[in-house]
Amino acid sequence: MVKAEEILKHYWGYDSFRTPQKEIINSVLAASDTFGLMPTGGGKSICFQVPAMMKEGICLVISPLIALMKDQIENLAKREIKAIALTGGISVDETITLLDNCLYGNYKFLYLSPERLEQDWVFEKIKNLPLNLIAIDEAHCVSQWGHDFRPSYLKIGNLKRFFPCVPFLALTASATAQVKQDILEQLKLEKPTIFQKSFARDNIAYIVTETEDKLHKIEQIVKKNKESSIIYVRNRKTCYALFNQLEQLGINSTFYHGGLSVKEKSKNMSLWMAEKAQVMVATNAFGMGIDKANVKSVIHIQLPENIENYYQETGRAGRNGEKAYAVLLVGPTDVATAKSQFIYSLPDKEFLKLVFVKLCNYFQIAYGEGMNAQFPFNLNDFCSHYTFPITKTYVALQFLDRQGIIRFTQEYSEKVTLQFSIESKEVIRYISLNPTEEQIIVSFLRTYPGIYDYPTAVNLSLIARKSNRPVEEVETVLMRLKEKNIVDFTAKTNDATVTFNEVREDDRTINRVSKYLEKQNDLKKEQIASVFDYVTNHDSCKSRFILNYFGEKNTSNCGICSYCIAKKEKSSNLPQLGQLILQYVSEKPLSSRELEIIIDCKEQELIFALQELLDEEKIILLPNNKYTKA
Repeated sequence: MVKAEEILKHYWGYDSFRTPQKEIINSVLAASDTFGLMPTGGGKSICFQVPAMMKEGICLVISPLIALMKDQIENLAKREIKAIALTGGISVDETITLLDNCLYGNYKFLYLSPERLEQDWVFEKIKNLPLNLIAIDEAHCVSQWGHDFRPSYLKIGNLKRFFPCVPFLALTASATAQVKQDILEQLKLEKPTIFQKSFARDNIAYIVTETEDKLHKIEQIVKKNKESSIIYVRNRKTCYALFNQLEQLGINSTFYHGGLSVKEKSKNMSLWMAEKAQVMVATNAFGMGIDKANVKSVIHIQLPENIENYYQETGRAGRNGEKAYAVLLVGPTDVATAKSQFIYSLPDKEFLKLVFVKLCNYFQIAYGEGMNAQFPFNLNDFCSHYTFPITKTYVALQFLDRQGIIRFTQEYSEKVTLQFSIESKEVIRYISLNPTEEQIIVSFLRTYPGIYDYPTAVNLSLIARKSNRPVEEVETVLMRLKEKNIVDFTAKTNDATVTFNEVREDDRTINRVSKYLEKQNDLKKEQIASVFDYVTNHDSCKSRFILNYFGEKNTSNCGICSYCIAKKEKSSNLPQLGQLILQYVSEKPLSSRELEIIIDCKEQELIFALQELLDEEKIILLPNNKYTKA
């Protein structure tokens, strides 16, 4: 058998594995069920891709993330490795063809969304495949205690009956001790070999900074540390606003969110990867498959939803092993805002049902119908139509997605509807006078036969491929045809796609999943409470707090986080600093930034002194975020 290192070198260009990649691969090759808890950036995909390439047969990869599947398939294709993805929204006929290709087409990887295992006929097809490994990515989704539980993951354990000799490999980047135990039980792993890499990132300084002026703080950080940075924001509006503010400050930046087109995402990503933009301002849509070693700072300007996501996002810093910073900027109203976003927006059963029913009505899906129906979707339009609160509706749609009822994919799309407004003989005459446009126009006519008779939804990317022309040229030709009144066309932008994975059954559908809703709501409340504890606790090391959260006990202080720094800097001059603060705020109310400038002290010293004075009730914080003498 060819060696694992030879496969790694030949296809991926690396000379050696990271710990514990080689150990996991050896366990899989020994046909042992294996569990790998590897923090973000640990190279989980290599753990199943390398052994699968060493053995005859196909590796089945179960993953809930469509974007991740597409990313991995594209990367495998670049290495001339054949892989197929079976996601939601693919017709039955196409699914059968894809599965037949797996059987006879020399494919090495079949990527599958967990909802597909709930379809009996798909399950039957998979039973006939020559599987050499079953890899479960994002394995925390199998646990009801995980932050992204999906009931469809519970079906995975059934594969054990049909593939008793095929090893299972469960991988996740974030799991508490309770979640880990639940994964092992739910997947029915037999005497699994367990590999758990410590969550400790010794080179990352976890900094929690209380500030009233986040933009000023960001400017200080990125100008001091000139290497690449990521700034995570909550939504697209903030993404654009912060990007523009940074550009005005002379900080070379770019941005990334789920509403961008594929072309825009690729362009902005390239700018950042090539060091042409120092800062990437992004929503949590950014990060999948990103492996940039020299990220110096990951900054969050709003509170994260849970410690799991925060740890994953901050883990994109310092992968070169050099010191890096994970900075969380906290304003006076951030806790209240987070409660509104993450607690008060949790849907109950009645609202969940209302959203589902209205969603079906919105797309005119009759009772008992809708299986595999797919629609472009704009969340704002939907919420405006039914006067629904946007955040609460978004959370409800996410829950329906996790339960496998719908597939809610947040990707930019542009729906173009086209109709020729002149007779066919006039179109032929136009082509003869404009031969450079012939290939594009003929591609439209051949692909969409009814385009003369009624407005027809067209796919510009498909036309570009068929005519062997860039999409930009297709768009230019369309604009020219419209200006000359040869065609009528409209373009509507959508920020998501909704696919119905099952028929509409209203009460029966919602009653089936509502038992999970209450449990998930309780879990989310516990998780955000841990985030509040993380930012408000001034008595423990931040790195140690995170390690304890993930079940690592008997840890020591890191020495580089905001708590450890403040502890070091708490010196004999603290009483003098307190006296200075009292002197200045007695004259007039001042903000922490104003005090920092007047006194010319270190920020962490100032924060510590202010906290001491607040605890001793010598000063008070006014509604305008300024301090005054009590």
